[in-house]
Amino acid sequence: MKKTMWMPVCMSAVLLMAACGGGGEKKEEGSSSSTETTTPAPAADNSMVQDVTGKGKELMAAQDCATCHKETEKVIGPSFKEVAAKYPNTPENVSTLADKIIKGGSGNWGEVPMAPHAAISKSDAEEMVKYILTVK
Repeated sequence: MKKTMWMPVCMSAVLLMAACGGGGEKKEEGSSSSTETTTPAPAADNSMVQDVTGKGKELMAAQDCATCHKETEKVIGPSFKEVAAKYPNTPENVSTLADKIIKGGSGNWGEVPMAPHAAISKSDAEEMVKYILTVK
């Protein structure tokens, strides 16, 4: 009886890990070591571009991104989830989208243009894009 009571909880944890990109090394069943480290799973499209550290999300929090964008719902601009669905997570797309953050742009998501963010460095913009492309 105890095994069946815990099964939904275990399945929920597995689904949550999968949805959040968890995975990596498997832990031996019954092990309760909290010091074990795991390797992040590759992006869903098997690219090697990921925001592993969360640096991109932190950089975005210091900018005005949230004024026009949310993770899962459209505001003025597209949601990060919509952007991630449209652009495969490749080094080329990371570079192109980073340039759009810096230079601004219009036409890809409607008539409202995105303001340029010229003060953001290319490397910081790329970290932001890496985060955006992980939102699923």
